[in-house]
Amino acid sequence: MYQALYRKYRPKTFEDVVGQAHITRTLQNEVKTGKIAHAYLFTGSRGTGKTTCSKILTKAVNCPHTRDGNPCGECEICLGIDDGTVMDVLEIDAASNNGVDNIRQLREDAYFAPGQAKYRVYIIDETHMLSTGAFNALLKIMEEPPPHVLFILATTEAHKVPATILSRCQRFDFRRIGSEDIAEYLEKISLNEGVILEHSAGLLIGKLADGGMRDAISLFDLCISHGGAVTAEVVAQAAGMAGSGHLLTLAKAFAQKDTAFALEQIGALHEKSMDMDRLCSDLVAFHRDLMILKTVEKPERFIVALPEEMEEMKPLAQFLTLSQILYTLSVLQEAQNRMSRTANRRTELEMSVVRICNPAMDSSAEAVLTRLEALEAAVRRGIPAAPSSLPEPAESGEKAAKHLPQKKKEAPSPLEQAAAEEKASAPILADLSDAHPFGEWQEVLGRLLKTNPPLFAALKNSDAYEKGDLMLIDAKNELFFKLIRENEFAKDSLRAALLAQTGRRYRLGPYRPQGSAPAKPEVDPLETLLESAKNAGVPVEEQ
Repeated sequence: MYQALYRKYRPKTFEDVVGQAHITRTLQNEVKTGKIAHAYLFTGSRGTGKTTCSKILTKAVNCPHTRDGNPCGECEICLGIDDGTVMDVLEIDAASNNGVDNIRQLREDAYFAPGQAKYRVYIIDETHMLSTGAFNALLKIMEEPPPHVLFILATTEAHKVPATILSRCQRFDFRRIGSEDIAEYLEKISLNEGVILEHSAGLLIGKLADGGMRDAISLFDLCISHGGAVTAEVVAQAAGMAGSGHLLTLAKAFAQKDTAFALEQIGALHEKSMDMDRLCSDLVAFHRDLMILKTVEKPERFIVALPEEMEEMKPLAQFLTLSQILYTLSVLQEAQNRMSRTANRRTELEMSVVRICNPAMDSSAEAVLTRLEALEAAVRRGIPAAPSSLPEPAESGEKAAKHLPQKKKEAPSPLEQAAAEEKASAPILADLSDAHPFGEWQEVLGRLLKTNPPLFAALKNSDAYEKGDLMLIDAKNELFFKLIRENEFAKDSLRAALLAQTGRRYRLGPYRPQGSAPAKPEVDPLETLLESAKNAGVPVEEQ
């Protein structure tokens, strides 16, 4: 009968355990010197070696022929512990034997002397699953244990174990095993099994296993069953990695603020029976990877993805600012939390998409910082703050040609129509003799504070004059005029505030008394913007 690889290659000695030298060295020395504790607590994530070390320690303390602190693996005791015929070693699954009666029975049996071995060893797996009564019963015998009894407690959640139990154990924390260490161990197994394993495939298995050697070996065993050499593509197929094509498409739509296309994609995925909770979770993980690409020098160590997927993600990570990525992550995680409390999961995800594509609608600190960063970038570069499309990838060919579809041409909105009229109009400074003060200007600024705080700051102490469908702005801050000339979002925000207050569409222009010339700014525009933003109460972090 075929034996699974994780059982076939389970470590036999302390030296065989991978990635836990800080633990195995200590246990080995305790066996060599005979300084055995009466209780141990092994804690760590699954597949990191807790049960394996429990078995090795059990054999080592009972083996009459130890070799440098390791069990010989050949004597009657070692072989009996391996096949479960030594009755002095008892493994208890606390998940299914967690009652007080189970521990009371253990206490009664523990006082009997061992029949074959030197110690009666109780290995209690998933210890945190014991009931309160069971913990109290266990504490009684752990306080004053018989000299021939050894307890080994294993758990993935040590924080759920009472402090009274923890204080009576030697605690060992098992670390997640690094991808390089897992790949190296898998390559040794592949040599023994006569299988070709590419190094990149071994690394990918290590990342997918999340630091667990047992999971890694099990996945490698599955990859071998596919036949032929084990490559990264074989690993991806065996692990059921769905690919990130749809996630990349949605992330590009977010970056381009293309709400309609993003909602269309979500609708298409919904029709294909994609779970909305899973999609939101995948989007969170994808933007987490973008964050890593943006901030870490060698992101390959922290991202689980095929090499070609990584190359497709890099241009998008370079295009987005860190604030934009963090804002998107924040909105998606909020949606994910709300999804567990509602049946309308698609609606929750769609609401979050609208917020991501329209940060002006969001008054949260993250949204304000995102918009402020975009304005700062615009001032530095002298270009609009919201580029209309992603830059062309450096690669050529079919992959480089994959871009989002262009937006469908629709009838212009009232704001777009006003912008077109403004661009086509005659010079607005020709005649200001009949312009009169606009009485609702402060109300307009109040609306602007909610939708575009940086622009509101630039309009501090300003006035407005109305002349027909023309709104002339008398601003003291020259940065305002630079934003209005170069930033479509600034103009749209002001027009929208005017439309909401008056119900009328206005063309925009500067108010200059005849014969006067615009004053040149005496300070750097960026410094002026930052100072104005601070005065308006917008959080600003200078670097």
